[in-house]
Amino acid sequence: MPGLRAPSEYSQEPPRHPSLVINAKEPFNAEPPRSALVSSYVTPVDLFYKRNHGPIPLVDDLDSYYVTIDGLIEGPKKISMRDLWALPKYSVTATLQCAGNRRTAMSKVRKVRGVGWDISALGNAVWGGAKLADVLELVGVPKLTSVTRSGGKHVEFVSVDRCKEENGGPYKASIPLSQATNPDADVLLAYEMNGETLNRDHGYPLRGVVPGVIGARSVKWLDSINIISEECQGFFMQKDYKMFPPTVNWDNIDWSTRKPQMDFPVQCAICSLEDVNAIQPGKVKVSGYATSGGGRGIERVDISINGGKNWVEASRYQKDGIPYDSNDICSDKWAWVLFEATVDIPHDTEIVAKAVDTAANVQPENVETIWNLRGILNTSWHRVQVRVGHSKM
Repeated sequence: MPGLRAPSEYSQEPPRHPSLVINAKEPFNAEPPRSALVSSYVTPVDLFYKRNHGPIPLVDDLDSYYVTIDGLIEGPKKISMRDLWALPKYSVTATLQCAGNRRTAMSKVRKVRGVGWDISALGNAVWGGAKLADVLELVGVPKLTSVTRSGGKHVEFVSVDRCKEENGGPYKASIPLSQATNPDADVLLAYEMNGETLNRDHGYPLRGVVPGVIGARSVKWLDSINIISEECQGFFMQKDYKMFPPTVNWDNIDWSTRKPQMDFPVQCAICSLEDVNAIQPGKVKVSGYATSGGGRGIERVDISINGGKNWVEASRYQKDGIPYDSNDICSDKWAWVLFEATVDIPHDTEIVAKAVDTAANVQPENVETIWNLRGILNTSWHRVQVRVGHSKM
Protein backbone atom coordinates (compact mmCIF):
# COMPACT_ATOMS: atom_id res chain seq x y z
CA MET A 1 0.00 0.00 0.00
CA PRO A 2 1.27 3.51 -0.74
CA GLY A 3 2.59 5.25 2.35
CA LEU A 4 3.62 2.05 4.11
CA ARG A 5 7.27 1.71 4.99
CA ALA A 6 9.18 -1.46 4.33
CA PRO A 7 9.19 -3.97 7.24
CA SER A 8 12.74 -3.09 8.21
CA GLU A 9 11.65 0.49 8.70
CA TYR A 10 8.54 0.01 10.81
CA SER A 11 10.01 -1.98 13.67
CA GLN A 12 10.66 1.17 15.70
CA GLU A 13 8.32 1.06 18.67
CA PRO A 14 6.12 4.04 19.61
CA PRO A 15 6.43 5.60 23.08
CA ARG A 16 4.36 3.92 25.79
CA HIS A 17 3.24 4.51 29.38
CA PRO A 18 5.80 3.22 31.92
CA SER A 19 3.15 1.58 34.11
CA LEU A 20 2.06 -0.88 31.42
CA VAL A 21 2.61 -4.53 32.31
CA ILE A 22 4.41 -6.04 29.32
CA ASN A 23 3.28 -9.60 28.59
CA ALA A 24 5.27 -9.98 25.37
CA LYS A 25 7.85 -7.70 23.75
CA GLU A 26 7.79 -9.08 20.18
CA PRO A 27 5.09 -8.68 19.11
CA PHE A 28 4.30 -6.08 21.74
CA ASN A 29 1.45 -6.99 24.11
CA ALA A 30 0.79 -5.09 27.31
CA GLU A 31 -1.97 -4.19 29.75
CA PRO A 32 -2.35 -1.45 32.37
CA PRO A 33 -2.41 -2.06 36.13
CA ARG A 34 -5.92 -3.12 37.11
CA SER A 35 -6.36 -0.09 39.37
CA ALA A 36 -6.00 2.19 36.34
CA LEU A 37 -9.13 0.77 34.74
CA VAL A 38 -11.51 2.07 37.40
CA SER A 39 -9.92 5.52 37.59
CA SER A 40 -12.07 6.74 34.68
CA TYR A 41 -15.04 5.64 32.60
CA VAL A 42 -13.17 6.38 29.38
CA THR A 43 -9.78 4.67 29.36
CA PRO A 44 -6.90 7.03 28.49
CA VAL A 45 -5.25 6.05 25.21
CA ASP A 46 -1.86 5.38 26.80
CA LEU A 47 -3.47 3.04 29.35
CA PHE A 48 -5.55 1.13 26.81
CA TYR A 49 -4.28 -2.43 26.38
CA LYS A 50 -1.96 -3.11 23.45
CA ARG A 51 -2.60 -6.29 21.45
CA ASN A 52 -0.46 -7.13 18.44
CA HIS A 53 0.32 -10.16 16.29
CA GLY A 54 3.27 -8.68 14.40
CA PRO A 55 5.48 -5.59 14.10
CA ILE A 56 3.55 -2.32 14.32
CA PRO A 57 3.17 -0.76 10.87
CA LEU A 58 4.02 2.85 10.15
CA VAL A 59 1.77 4.49 7.57
CA ASP A 60 3.30 7.91 7.06
CA ASP A 61 1.72 9.37 3.92
CA LEU A 62 -2.00 10.02 4.24
CA ASP A 63 -2.17 11.61 0.81
CA SER A 64 -1.41 8.27 -0.83
CA TYR A 65 -3.24 6.10 1.71
CA TYR A 66 -6.48 4.44 0.69
CA VAL A 67 -8.58 1.38 1.48
CA THR A 68 -9.66 -0.83 -1.40
CA ILE A 69 -13.24 -2.13 -1.22
CA ASP A 70 -13.69 -5.09 -3.54
CA GLY A 71 -15.21 -8.53 -3.87
CA LEU A 72 -18.79 -9.58 -4.55
CA ILE A 73 -20.04 -6.08 -5.33
CA GLU A 74 -20.79 -4.24 -8.55
CA GLY A 75 -18.59 -1.22 -8.03
CA PRO A 76 -15.15 -1.77 -6.42
CA LYS A 77 -13.65 1.46 -5.16
CA LYS A 78 -10.59 2.94 -3.49
CA ILE A 79 -11.56 4.99 -0.44
CA SER A 80 -9.24 7.74 0.73
CA MET A 81 -9.19 9.41 4.12
CA ARG A 82 -10.76 12.47 2.48
CA ASP A 83 -13.64 10.28 1.32
CA LEU A 84 -14.14 9.05 4.88
CA TRP A 85 -13.89 12.52 6.40
CA ALA A 86 -16.61 13.68 3.98
CA LEU A 87 -19.07 11.13 5.40
CA PRO A 88 -21.07 11.81 8.59
CA LYS A 89 -18.82 11.35 11.62
CA TYR A 90 -20.10 9.27 14.52
CA SER A 91 -18.78 8.87 18.03
CA VAL A 92 -19.38 5.48 19.62
CA THR A 93 -18.35 4.67 23.18
CA ALA A 94 -17.40 1.00 23.12
CA THR A 95 -15.38 -1.43 25.19
CA LEU A 96 -12.92 -3.62 23.33
CA GLN A 97 -11.77 -6.78 25.08
CA CYS A 98 -9.24 -9.36 24.03
CA ALA A 99 -10.71 -12.87 23.92
CA GLY A 100 -7.76 -13.93 26.09
CA ASN A 101 -8.52 -11.51 28.93
CA ARG A 102 -8.02 -13.29 32.30
CA ARG A 103 -6.12 -16.13 30.63
CA THR A 104 -3.62 -16.40 33.50
CA ALA A 105 -6.35 -17.67 35.84
CA MET A 106 -7.35 -20.29 33.29
CA SER A 107 -3.73 -21.42 32.88
CA LYS A 108 -3.60 -22.27 36.60
CA VAL A 109 -6.10 -25.06 35.96
CA ARG A 110 -4.18 -26.56 33.04
CA LYS A 111 -1.65 -25.17 30.61
CA VAL A 112 -3.06 -23.09 27.76
CA ARG A 113 -1.45 -21.38 24.77
CA GLY A 114 -1.46 -17.62 24.39
CA VAL A 115 -0.36 -14.31 25.87
CA GLY A 116 -0.61 -14.40 29.66
CA TRP A 117 -3.18 -11.66 30.28
CA ASP A 118 -4.35 -10.75 33.75
CA ILE A 119 -7.70 -8.88 33.99
CA SER A 120 -6.80 -5.70 32.07
CA ALA A 121 -6.82 -6.79 28.43
CA LEU A 122 -9.71 -4.45 27.76
CA GLY A 123 -10.52 -0.77 27.72
CA ASN A 124 -13.38 1.63 27.07
CA ALA A 125 -12.90 4.38 24.49
CA VAL A 126 -14.83 6.90 22.44
CA TRP A 127 -14.22 5.92 18.84
CA GLY A 128 -14.76 8.45 16.08
CA GLY A 129 -15.21 7.72 12.40
CA ALA A 130 -17.56 6.79 9.58
CA LYS A 131 -20.12 4.05 9.93
CA LEU A 132 -19.27 1.05 7.80
CA ALA A 133 -22.89 1.02 6.63
CA ASP A 134 -22.35 4.48 5.07
CA VAL A 135 -19.05 3.45 3.49
CA LEU A 136 -20.56 0.36 1.89
CA GLU A 137 -23.27 2.51 0.32
CA LEU A 138 -20.46 4.19 -1.64
CA VAL A 139 -19.90 0.88 -3.42
CA GLY A 140 -23.58 0.17 -4.02
CA VAL A 141 -24.41 -1.94 -0.97
CA PRO A 142 -27.59 -0.56 0.65
CA LYS A 143 -28.15 -0.44 4.39
CA LEU A 144 -29.67 -3.56 5.99
CA THR A 145 -28.33 -5.84 3.26
CA SER A 146 -27.74 -9.50 4.17
CA VAL A 147 -26.50 -10.66 0.76
CA THR A 148 -25.30 -8.77 -2.31
CA ARG A 149 -26.53 -9.54 -5.82
CA SER A 150 -23.28 -11.39 -6.41
CA GLY A 151 -23.69 -13.53 -3.28
CA GLY A 152 -21.61 -11.60 -0.77
CA LYS A 153 -22.60 -12.40 2.82
CA HIS A 154 -19.54 -11.38 4.84
CA VAL A 155 -17.27 -8.35 5.12
CA GLU A 156 -13.58 -9.15 5.47
CA PHE A 157 -11.15 -6.64 6.95
CA VAL A 158 -7.54 -7.05 5.80
CA SER A 159 -4.72 -5.32 7.65
CA VAL A 160 -1.39 -3.85 6.65
CA ASP A 161 -0.14 -5.87 9.65
CA ARG A 162 1.88 -8.99 8.78
CA CYS A 163 2.08 -11.95 11.15
CA LYS A 164 3.74 -15.34 11.33
CA GLU A 165 0.43 -17.17 11.81
CA GLU A 166 -0.51 -16.11 8.27
CA ASN A 167 2.94 -17.19 7.00
CA GLY A 168 3.94 -13.57 6.65
CA GLY A 169 0.61 -12.54 5.16
CA PRO A 170 -1.80 -9.95 6.53
CA TYR A 171 -3.94 -10.21 9.63
CA LYS A 172 -7.62 -10.47 8.65
CA ALA A 173 -11.06 -11.17 10.06
CA SER A 174 -14.68 -10.86 8.98
CA ILE A 175 -18.17 -10.05 10.22
CA PRO A 176 -21.57 -10.80 8.66
CA LEU A 177 -22.71 -8.34 5.98
CA SER A 178 -26.01 -7.96 7.84
CA GLN A 179 -24.09 -6.56 10.82
CA ALA A 180 -21.85 -4.36 8.69
CA THR A 181 -24.78 -2.72 6.89
CA ASN A 182 -26.92 -2.21 10.00
CA PRO A 183 -26.47 1.38 11.25
CA ASP A 184 -27.67 0.32 14.72
CA ALA A 185 -24.74 -2.11 15.01
CA ASP A 186 -22.45 0.96 15.06
CA VAL A 187 -19.60 -0.74 13.19
CA LEU A 188 -17.07 2.01 12.47
CA LEU A 189 -14.13 2.71 10.27
CA ALA A 190 -12.49 4.70 13.03
CA TYR A 191 -9.81 7.36 12.65
CA GLU A 192 -10.13 8.87 16.14
CA MET A 193 -9.85 7.53 19.67
CA ASN A 194 -10.96 9.68 22.62
CA GLY A 195 -11.20 12.74 20.39
CA GLU A 196 -7.68 12.44 19.04
CA THR A 197 -6.21 10.97 15.87
CA LEU A 198 -5.56 7.24 16.27
CA ASN A 199 -2.00 6.49 17.30
CA ARG A 200 0.14 3.71 15.83
CA ASP A 201 -0.55 1.24 18.64
CA HIS A 202 -4.28 1.46 18.00
CA GLY A 203 -4.38 1.33 14.24
CA TYR A 204 -3.35 4.65 12.67
CA PRO A 205 -4.62 5.82 10.30
CA LEU A 206 -7.75 3.65 10.14
CA ARG A 207 -9.18 0.64 11.91
CA GLY A 208 -12.39 -1.29 12.19
CA VAL A 209 -14.31 -1.09 15.46
CA VAL A 210 -16.93 -3.80 15.88
CA PRO A 211 -18.74 -3.13 19.17
CA GLY A 212 -19.92 -6.01 21.34
CA VAL A 213 -17.56 -8.50 19.68
CA ILE A 214 -14.18 -9.89 20.75
CA GLY A 215 -11.35 -7.50 19.96
CA ALA A 216 -9.84 -9.82 17.34
CA ARG A 217 -12.53 -8.71 14.84
CA SER A 218 -11.74 -4.98 15.18
CA VAL A 219 -8.91 -5.04 12.66
CA LYS A 220 -6.28 -2.28 12.87
CA TRP A 221 -4.27 -0.58 10.09
CA LEU A 222 -6.83 -1.31 7.40
CA ASP A 223 -5.54 -2.12 3.93
CA SER A 224 -8.63 -3.49 2.19
CA ILE A 225 -12.23 -4.56 2.75
CA ASN A 226 -13.60 -7.51 0.79
CA ILE A 227 -17.19 -8.60 0.37
CA ILE A 228 -17.04 -12.41 0.37
CA SER A 229 -19.47 -15.33 0.26
CA GLU A 230 -18.14 -17.26 3.26
CA GLU A 231 -16.46 -16.28 6.51
CA CYS A 232 -12.87 -15.11 6.28
CA GLN A 233 -10.58 -18.13 5.95
CA GLY A 234 -7.70 -16.46 7.77
CA PHE A 235 -5.87 -18.11 10.67
CA PHE A 236 -7.49 -16.02 13.40
CA MET A 237 -10.99 -16.86 12.14
CA GLN A 238 -10.49 -20.55 11.40
CA LYS A 239 -7.60 -21.80 13.57
CA ASP A 240 -7.91 -19.57 16.64
CA TYR A 241 -10.42 -17.73 18.82
CA LYS A 242 -12.91 -20.58 18.90
CA MET A 243 -14.48 -21.94 22.09
CA PHE A 244 -13.91 -25.65 22.71
CA PRO A 245 -15.00 -27.82 25.66
CA PRO A 246 -12.46 -28.91 28.30
CA THR A 247 -12.25 -32.40 26.74
CA VAL A 248 -10.55 -31.07 23.58
CA ASN A 249 -6.74 -31.04 23.49
CA TRP A 250 -4.10 -30.41 20.85
CA ASP A 251 -4.14 -34.08 19.83
CA ASN A 252 -7.87 -34.34 19.09
CA ILE A 253 -8.82 -30.79 18.10
CA ASP A 254 -10.87 -30.32 14.93
CA TRP A 255 -11.09 -26.58 14.24
CA SER A 256 -13.88 -27.06 11.69
CA THR A 257 -16.33 -28.20 14.37
CA ARG A 258 -16.66 -24.74 15.90
CA LYS A 259 -17.68 -21.34 14.57
CA PRO A 260 -15.43 -18.30 15.06
CA GLN A 261 -16.16 -16.55 18.33
CA MET A 262 -17.96 -13.22 17.91
CA ASP A 263 -19.98 -11.79 20.85
CA PHE A 264 -18.25 -11.66 24.20
CA PRO A 265 -20.07 -13.31 27.15
CA VAL A 266 -20.95 -11.39 30.31
CA GLN A 267 -17.81 -10.52 32.29
CA CYS A 268 -16.72 -8.61 35.38
CA ALA A 269 -13.60 -8.19 37.48
CA ILE A 270 -12.51 -6.48 40.68
CA CYS A 271 -9.92 -3.79 40.02
CA SER A 272 -9.55 -2.04 43.38
CA LEU A 273 -7.78 -4.97 45.04
CA GLU A 274 -4.81 -7.05 44.01
CA ASP A 275 -4.46 -10.73 44.77
CA VAL A 276 -3.19 -11.12 47.52
CA ASN A 277 -3.85 -7.77 49.25
CA ALA A 278 -2.98 -6.98 52.85
CA ILE A 279 -5.66 -4.66 54.22
CA GLN A 280 -6.79 -3.25 57.55
CA PRO A 281 -9.95 -4.74 59.07
CA GLY A 282 -13.12 -2.72 58.51
CA LYS A 283 -14.82 -1.04 55.59
CA VAL A 284 -13.31 -1.80 52.16
CA LYS A 285 -14.37 -0.41 48.79
CA VAL A 286 -14.69 -3.06 46.10
CA SER A 287 -14.85 -1.64 42.58
CA GLY A 288 -14.33 -2.90 39.06
CA TYR A 289 -15.82 -3.26 35.59
CA ALA A 290 -18.65 -5.32 34.10
CA THR A 291 -19.45 -5.75 30.43
CA SER A 292 -21.31 -8.01 28.04
CA GLY A 293 -21.33 -8.57 24.30
CA GLY A 294 -23.95 -7.90 21.68
CA GLY A 295 -25.02 -4.58 23.17
CA ARG A 296 -26.47 -6.23 26.26
CA GLY A 297 -26.41 -4.05 29.36
CA ILE A 298 -25.46 -5.02 32.90
CA GLU A 299 -28.50 -5.76 35.05
CA ARG A 300 -26.66 -6.55 38.27
CA VAL A 301 -23.25 -7.01 39.87
CA ASP A 302 -23.11 -9.16 43.01
CA ILE A 303 -20.31 -9.09 45.58
CA SER A 304 -19.59 -11.76 48.17
CA ILE A 305 -17.11 -11.54 51.03
CA ASN A 306 -17.36 -15.18 51.99
CA GLY A 307 -16.54 -16.96 48.75
CA GLY A 308 -20.07 -16.91 47.36
CA LYS A 309 -22.21 -17.97 50.32
CA ASN A 310 -23.91 -14.58 50.66
CA TRP A 311 -24.15 -11.64 48.28
CA VAL A 312 -24.68 -7.89 48.25
CA GLU A 313 -25.56 -5.89 45.16
CA ALA A 314 -23.06 -3.28 43.99
CA SER A 315 -24.02 0.11 42.59
CA ARG A 316 -23.49 0.54 38.84
CA TYR A 317 -22.53 3.64 36.90
CA GLN A 318 -21.12 4.89 33.61
CA LYS A 319 -21.00 8.67 33.14
CA ASP A 320 -20.85 11.10 36.06
CA GLY A 321 -24.19 12.59 37.01
CA ILE A 322 -26.25 10.26 34.80
CA PRO A 323 -27.90 7.29 36.54
CA TYR A 324 -27.15 4.03 34.77
CA ASP A 325 -30.17 2.23 33.38
CA SER A 326 -29.36 -0.76 31.16
CA ASN A 327 -32.41 -0.07 28.98
CA ASP A 328 -32.12 3.71 28.80
CA ILE A 329 -31.15 5.34 25.51
CA CYS A 330 -28.80 7.63 27.48
CA SER A 331 -26.69 4.63 28.53
CA ASP A 332 -23.83 3.48 26.31
CA LYS A 333 -24.96 0.01 25.23
CA TRP A 334 -21.54 -1.00 23.85
CA ALA A 335 -19.57 0.22 26.87
CA TRP A 336 -18.61 -1.29 30.16
CA VAL A 337 -20.35 -0.46 33.43
CA LEU A 338 -18.29 0.34 36.50
CA PHE A 339 -19.43 -1.00 39.85
CA GLU A 340 -18.75 -0.22 43.47
CA ALA A 341 -19.69 -1.65 46.86
CA THR A 342 -18.47 -1.01 50.39
CA VAL A 343 -18.16 -4.14 52.48
CA ASP A 344 -16.96 -4.95 55.99
CA ILE A 345 -13.94 -7.27 56.05
CA PRO A 346 -13.13 -8.51 59.58
CA HIS A 347 -10.71 -11.30 58.68
CA ASP A 348 -8.87 -13.07 55.87
CA THR A 349 -11.30 -14.03 53.14
CA GLU A 350 -12.04 -14.40 49.45
CA ILE A 351 -13.99 -11.58 47.77
CA VAL A 352 -16.00 -12.64 44.72
CA ALA A 353 -17.73 -10.64 41.98
CA LYS A 354 -20.19 -11.86 39.35
CA ALA A 355 -22.30 -9.96 36.85
CA VAL A 356 -25.68 -10.58 35.24
CA ASP A 357 -26.58 -9.01 31.89
CA THR A 358 -29.98 -7.91 30.59
CA ALA A 359 -30.60 -11.33 29.02
CA ALA A 360 -30.08 -12.88 32.50
CA ASN A 361 -26.80 -14.44 31.41
CA VAL A 362 -24.60 -14.93 34.46
CA GLN A 363 -20.92 -15.73 34.83
CA PRO A 364 -20.05 -19.37 35.50
CA GLU A 365 -18.91 -20.11 39.05
CA ASN A 366 -15.76 -22.08 38.26
CA VAL A 367 -13.07 -21.67 35.63
CA GLU A 368 -12.63 -25.46 35.41
CA THR A 369 -16.00 -25.87 33.65
CA ILE A 370 -15.06 -23.44 30.84
CA TRP A 371 -11.36 -24.31 30.53
CA ASN A 372 -10.25 -24.54 26.91
CA LEU A 373 -6.89 -25.17 25.31
CA ARG A 374 -6.52 -21.61 23.98
CA GLY A 375 -7.49 -20.02 27.27
CA ILE A 376 -10.14 -17.72 25.83
CA LEU A 377 -13.33 -16.31 27.35
CA ASN A 378 -12.48 -16.80 31.00
CA THR A 379 -15.64 -15.24 32.38
CA SER A 380 -15.78 -17.21 35.62
CA TRP A 381 -16.52 -15.47 38.92
CA HIS A 382 -13.64 -13.13 39.68
CA ARG A 383 -11.99 -13.94 43.00
CA VAL A 384 -9.54 -11.91 45.05
CA GLN A 385 -7.86 -13.19 48.20
CA VAL A 386 -7.40 -10.60 50.96
CA ARG A 387 -5.30 -10.82 54.09
CA VAL A 388 -6.33 -8.72 57.06
CA GLY A 389 -3.69 -7.18 59.29
CA HIS A 390 -0.67 -9.42 59.76
CA SER A 391 -2.50 -12.73 59.86
CA LYS A 392 -1.62 -15.49 57.43
CA MET A 393 -3.92 -16.88 54.76
